[in-house]
Amino acid sequence: MAANLYTHQEQNIAKTWLLMIVFIALVGALGYLFSYLFAEPVILYVAVGFSLVMNIYAYWNSDKVAIRQAKATPADPVEFKELHNLIENLAITAGLPKPKVFIINDAAPNAFATGRNPDNAAIAVTTGLMQVLDRSELEGVIAHEMAHIGNRDILVMTVAVVLSGFIALLADFLLRGTAFGGGDSDRGGVVTILIAIGASLLAQLFATLLQLAVSRRREYLADATGALMTRYPEGLASALEKISGYSAPMRTASKATAHLYISQPFGTRKKLSGLFATHPPMERRIAALRGLEI
Repeated sequence: MAANLYTHQEQNIAKTWLLMIVFIALVGALGYLFSYLFAEPVILYVAVGFSLVMNIYAYWNSDKVAIRQAKATPADPVEFKELHNLIENLAITAGLPKPKVFIINDAAPNAFATGRNPDNAAIAVTTGLMQVLDRSELEGVIAHEMAHIGNRDILVMTVAVVLSGFIALLADFLLRGTAFGGGDSDRGGVVTILIAIGASLLAQLFATLLQLAVSRRREYLADATGALMTRYPEGLASALEKISGYSAPMRTASKATAHLYISQPFGTRKKLSGLFATHPPMERRIAALRGLEI
């Protein structure tokens, strides 16, 4: 298990570098295309420079962006003493520093972990999660999030929040610029404009696929690692049943951060399946947990 987890950590670090390189290449390609379309070379330089800045910003500040988008606030150590104690105990068990603890004022039961490394990690839970789950179930959820921290899933997951959101924003901006700016008719006319529109749409698709690439399989591993941590797989399995049974979406639900949560935050009325699901089917995760032998 240790060797597998170590390999997984290394893969996540490599995946983050690959994600950043692809991001620079994509933004650079878009910059080149639109600099050609509008006969403005400066667009390319700005695009490449901005992509470099966004990579640096995403690495150092993406956790703050995720916390801010979720409207999470620091959990008072007196009011949420039991939660703090639970997280501290599990951090000791996992051999990790205690992460920062945040509360999301939302009735939907959910949680996520974020941060660039275990020394700069945070766990956020909703008030609904604490109300719905008993102690063993809450412990299972926290152990799952602690597993994401230990497995270094949080690095690529959190960086994806900023980069995918920026790509979608940039593509939308360029798409509108193409539609209303006209472009240079001497540089390809309608054909070039159509190519530019297609590139913008592909960039938006890439932003979605980027989020999906860092989800799914990592959830199974975090489930198994969390169950090993607590020595009680049924606690997390029962928690996932209760979480999946809640139908209303989170008030702070966002496509940019959906892949961070232990369960997709849009409620049962907006469940996605197949290629565009950010999480594996909950029933499969529960079955896998209940099939564990610890």
